[in-house]
Amino acid sequence: MQVSVENVSKLERKLTLKIPAERLESKVSERIAEMGRTVRLKGFRPGKVPVKVIQQRFGSQVRGEVLSDLIGTSLGEAFEQEKLRPVAQPTVDTTGEAEDGQIACTATFEVMPELPDVDVADIAIERIKAEVTDADIDAMIETLRLQRRSFGPVDRASQEGDFVMFDYDAQAGDYRFPEKGQERAGSVIGSGNLFEALEAALTGRKAGDRYSTEIAFPEDFGNAHLAGKTAMVNFSIAKVQEPHLPEVNDDFAHAFGIADGTLETLRKEVRANLERELDGQLVGRLKNQVAEKLAEMHDDLEVPRVMIESEARGMISSQLPEGRQPTPEMIEAVTPAARKRVIAALMLGEIARRQEIKVDRKRLTETLHAIASTYEEPERVIELYSGDPQLMQGLQSRVLEDQVAEWVAEHAKTTEKKLSFDEVMKPAKG
Repeated sequence: MQVSVENVSKLERKLTLKIPAERLESKVSERIAEMGRTVRLKGFRPGKVPVKVIQQRFGSQVRGEVLSDLIGTSLGEAFEQEKLRPVAQPTVDTTGEAEDGQIACTATFEVMPELPDVDVADIAIERIKAEVTDADIDAMIETLRLQRRSFGPVDRASQEGDFVMFDYDAQAGDYRFPEKGQERAGSVIGSGNLFEALEAALTGRKAGDRYSTEIAFPEDFGNAHLAGKTAMVNFSIAKVQEPHLPEVNDDFAHAFGIADGTLETLRKEVRANLERELDGQLVGRLKNQVAEKLAEMHDDLEVPRVMIESEARGMISSQLPEGRQPTPEMIEAVTPAARKRVIAALMLGEIARRQEIKVDRKRLTETLHAIASTYEEPERVIELYSGDPQLMQGLQSRVLEDQVAEWVAEHAKTTEKKLSFDEVMKPAKG
């Protein structure tokens, strides 16, 4: 086997491979002979199909399969021989025909870049510290009460917290919605499901009220004909209902599947859930900060285009409806961010390699159980991950990156900042 490598660019390589034609023909003959022992054809007894018949029927297919296998095996040997690390499957070009007793093929691919030493001693990291308090548990239980609330009719004007069902139509210039009659809708005032001006128009109204008022629709309103416009809206209030919240007692706890049906156990489970969510948020914040710092430090690092494009596609695809493919314009728009992510991932991996940081199996198990606990059937989620190497590999990479981020924080210029649970879980906009 003859191998030659050309440096097309800093990371792109073109490998030319020449395989002895007799090696291909020998393997084709072996495959044909093997088929002769197993193939079944009408008119022939099993194992008695003549070789010539098999060659006529399957020769082209077998040759193609053997050639593909042989090229794949030979490329693997060539990569090892030349100490090359392709970042993705190479693009292979060959005629498959012998010339001077050799079958030539070319493989074009990108290799992993040489990564620099990572000195984290001067990186400034702000590590957030927070804990779950009794007040946070009280707030979550109040949220659970709201989830279990019921509504009953009330003979008074609507106020925050009430459910209002209403019919409406809107006129903006020559445009009317709906074209005929009125549209029915309903919402809890103060829930944020409606924009502020609309909630204000529904507040202080009783069932049976009919009225009209001008409303300025926001720029991002779902109806393009009303978005950013001021329209005259006609309302008819169908009903107003006030909320009734359940008492926080053992019955309330039992309604959430608490085995012993006690409020004390419910509070323990709420605390455990909040602490799990908080830990996940803190780890994620730290990793994002470390990744951003590493990407900034190595902004001039040459990285494979194929890795950047793959990351960009992943970023876009996660936001698109299933089945829809990213457009070139979409990919181009996120390419700078994708490049930073790739650099960060490479540097996190390099730190793990140089510092010999291995995946903590206990942490891996805990992370898997934390993910599974958010689903109705945790056992099935654990089985899914355990039986899918790709899913498990992704989880292992995530856990390893978490560990590396913590190692960086331990060896960098790290300061601590204390925040409340709410400040961590609901960071201020801006």
